[in-house]
Amino acid sequence: MDTLIGHIDRALDMTGAIVAAVDDDLLAAPTPCSDWDVRAVLNHTVGGMHTFAAALSGNDPRGARGDDWLGGDPQGAYAAAAEVDRAAWRRPDVPTATVNLGLGPTPGPAAAMIHLTEVVVHGVDIALAIDRPDLADDALCAQMLETMRGMGGIDVYRTPGIYDAEVSIPDDAPPHRKLLAYTGRKW
Repeated sequence: MDTLIGHIDRALDMTGAIVAAVDDDLLAAPTPCSDWDVRAVLNHTVGGMHTFAAALSGNDPRGARGDDWLGGDPQGAYAAAAEVDRAAWRRPDVPTATVNLGLGPTPGPAAAMIHLTEVVVHGVDIALAIDRPDLADDALCAQMLETMRGMGGIDVYRTPGIYDAEVSIPDDAPPHRKLLAYTGRKW
C-alpha cells in the first residue's frame, strides 16, 4: 500500500505541475475527455480529491462532486485539494478501511487505485489540452497502463461517462498517449 500511496503523491505532483501551467485563457480549451473543457476536467479532479479525502476520513466533502470547486483560483484550489488529499491517504487505517464511494463500499487499496487512475488520466487530459505533454510523467503513465492491464483490464467500466472503447494508436506513441488511448480518449 505504501507504494500505491507513493504513486498517488507522484500523480498529485505531476498534475500539480500541469495545473500550474494552465493560463486563464486555456481553461476553456477542449480536452481528450470529450464533453469537458480544461476547467471542467480540473473541477472534476479537485472535487474528486475532496470527495475521496472526505470518504477516507469520514467527513463531509463540503459540496457535491459537480459543484464549482475552483472558484476564481483554479491553481490555488488544486493545491489546497492536493494537501487535503495527501493527508487523507496517509491515515494509518487506509489499508484496512472500507471507503464509501459512488460505486458502493470499496476496500482502501481499490479506492487508492481508482483515485490514482483519476489523477493520472485527468492530469494527462489537461496536459494535452494545454499542449504541454512534456509535463506528463511517462514512467508513471506506463506503469499505470501496465497495472490496469495486469488487473484484467477496464472493459467492465467501458460505459459512457467512464471509459470509451480503446482507441488505436501507433506502437511508438509515448506512454501518456497510450494510456489515454487505452481509456478511450480520442485526441
